[in-house]
Amino acid sequence: MLKESGGTCEKLHGHNFIVEVSICSSALTEAGILIDFRILKQWADEILTEFDHKYLNDISYFKDTSPSSENVARFIYDRIAEKVKKSNLDVSRVTVWESEDARVSYYGNGYARYSKPKR
Repeated sequence: MLKESGGTCEKLHGHNFIVEVSICSSALTEAGILIDFRILKQWADEILTEFDHKYLNDISYFKDTSPSSENVARFIYDRIAEKVKKSNLDVSRVTVWESEDARVSYYGNGYARYSKPKR
């Protein structure tokens, strides 16, 4: 439940989030790649397991932080950043879709929210 949002999302509700993690570096490995997709997927899966079939408000990070899509994106960004730092990589963006027409991205220093109008 979102805290103090003033909308219907303050009531218990759920999402099937889709998450995109983007990383960057100024150099490639000797194999000519940034990182093996399997490694990045493993890191993301380890973090996302914490959300699977969970009431977000019960996760310690969200005890005092509203579980908005913005804060979910920031949580994932911060956790991925810890992992990629060891590989001389940087996280450029984490995007969280809460529906097919509403998503938010966190860039480490700010947010961007997108919404596609319904026709």
